[in-house]
Amino acid sequence: MSISLWQLNTLSKEMFVGQIGGVFERSPWVAEKAWEARPFHSVNELHEAMLAVVRQAPEEQVTELFRAHPDLATRMTMTSYSSAEQQGAGLHELSPDEFKRFAQLNAAYAAQFGFPFIMAVRGRTKADLLAAMQQRLQHSAVQERRQALLEIQRITQLRLIDLIEE
Repeated sequence: MSISLWQLNTLSKEMFVGQIGGVFERSPWVAEKAWEARPFHSVNELHEAMLAVVRQAPEEQVTELFRAHPDLATRMTMTSYSSAEQQGAGLHELSPDEFKRFAQLNAAYAAQFGFPFIMAVRGRTKADLLAAMQQRLQHSAVQERRQALLEIQRITQLRLIDLIEE
């Protein structure tokens, strides 16, 4: 399902959020606040407005955005966006040993940082993801919050490009 940028700009707040509220994982508040910056002249401008909402949000709300993301290779219910992205990385076809390793790293990461490991998985392999998880467990909390925001920026940009026709 796609929508033109022109159409998106003409929507009520409720309809706007209905169209793009899921781009930031289970965080429609980002789209609700970004709606106020309409009209957008490009997908990039919309994306920047949405990122500005996140950057201006209280730290606790940003942490909730982080926590809205699913673990990698989870068997729990995910949004359609996350499910498709993880399938594309082969995370739906893990061996029992691979699944166990992802579960261990997910648990270690969440225990250390207080939110799930977040990474733009499109174009990545299982091996890429495992290596990144191991490396990022060496980060400080400040480094990892910064990295999580960068990954969310990549994820949401790709989602908006897929969703909106310019």
